[in-house]
Amino acid sequence: MAFSADELRVLRRALAIALHPTPLPDEDVQDCLRLAGAVDEAVSEAGRLRAFLLADLARYREALPGSVNGYLELLQDAVAAGYDPRPDDLAALRALRGKPVAAALLARCQVLAERSVRARLAGRAVAVTAPAPRGRLLALPGGRAADREPERPKAPVSPGRPQAPGERPMPKPSEVFPPRRRPAPPPGERAAG
Repeated sequence: MAFSADELRVLRRALAIALHPTPLPDEDVQDCLRLAGAVDEAVSEAGRLRAFLLADLARYREALPGSVNGYLELLQDAVAAGYDPRPDDLAALRALRGKPVAAALLARCQVLAERSVRARLAGRAVAVTAPAPRGRLLALPGGRAADREPERPKAPVSPGRPQAPGERPMPKPSEVFPPRRRPAPPPGERAAG
């Protein structure tokens, strides 16, 4: 998470006040509340993005084998971010293990899945995490710009949620990127003779 210069100033002041409690001017209280709101919004946005990426990963997995490269890239990013591979992921990787990238990823995912199962059997709770966002967060709303109400983005459509009237369903990768067709040879080349 990145903070602007104004947000860092407010954070430093809030930490100093926490160490040495003193009465605060109203402006400092408002600055702290705005910073807390900006952090809450960033955390909530990260959760929405993780949910979207998990749904995206599921869509790519369902569109296999046509979406092999996209699926492997998303799964690698997810595993690197702490994602606990599901049985569906392991089954998909087993089917794709002819590809070197898929075979290496399968070996890594099997180790992670085995570790997760052992931890559950030992009685420890395993935190299932979602993939982290692939893009970097460059700036957060806050500081002086936090005075206005931030615009709330729409939540992504989850696979199990029914579509609202007039809402289009999310296309699968195979629908957006159909397989390439070979061009038909010119009519003169078809005739043998």
